[in-house]
Amino acid sequence: MNTTGTGTIDRPVTRDPQKQDPTMNPTFTDTPAPANSGAIAPRQNRNLEMQLIPEALARAHMDQRLQEAESERRAYRLAVARRMQRRAERASLRARRALAMAVMQ
Repeated sequence: MNTTGTGTIDRPVTRDPQKQDPTMNPTFTDTPAPANSGAIAPRQNRNLEMQLIPEALARAHMDQRLQEAESERRAYRLAVARRMQRRAERASLRARRALAMAVMQ
C-alpha cells in the first residue's frame, strides 16, 4: 500500500516535513517583520520589572519591619527611663523624710 500522495486520519501528510507543501509553510526569512518590532525592548523591560516586583516588595517589607523594631526599642527605652525616674523620685522622698526625721530629733 503506497501512501506517498495521500494521508489518513491517523497519519496526515502534513506531519512529515519532507512531504509538506512549501507554500503552506513559509520560512522565517519570508515572513515580514512585525510592525511593532521596536516594542520588544519595552516588553523585556516590563518583564524584568515584573520579575523584580517580589524583590522590591520584600525590601519594603523588611524596611517596615526594621522601622517597627526601632520604634519598639525606643518605646522600651522610654518605659525603662520612666520607671527609673519614678524609682529615683521615691528614693529622693525617702532621703528627705530620713533627713527631716534626723533634724526633728
